[in-house]
Amino acid sequence: MGMKSGATLKIKGKITNDADGFEINLGQRAEKLNLHFNPRFKESTIVCNSFDGCWGQEQRSNHLCFRPGSDVKFIMTFEKDQFKVTLPDGHVLTFPNRLGHCHLSYLSVKGGFQISSFKFD
Repeated sequence: MGMKSGATLKIKGKITNDADGFEINLGQRAEKLNLHFNPRFKESTIVCNSFDGCWGQEQRSNHLCFRPGSDVKFIMTFEKDQFKVTLPDGHVLTFPNRLGHCHLSYLSVKGGFQISSFKFD
């Protein structure tokens, strides 16, 4: 994957009916994550964080506008100093680009989310 500052990633999919949560990760590799986007249904929260050998401070939002069984679309915009994540209802979460990279080469999706399509703009 080659995502440069200013790019947008659009991910569509379905949250599985039995999902406790899922994660979408963007970064350099599995051990160097600029954005860890992690909705947690049991906690009714969305956790965003970064990882560079150890986890940073969590940023939490209770704007959980989707649930297990939902078809959803997330738009993740990578800017020089922050990420903007547009949720299915149009609400935007922001998270700082703590690691300061201007190019991302790693994308992973884990947990109860089945991707139907993704696109880079």
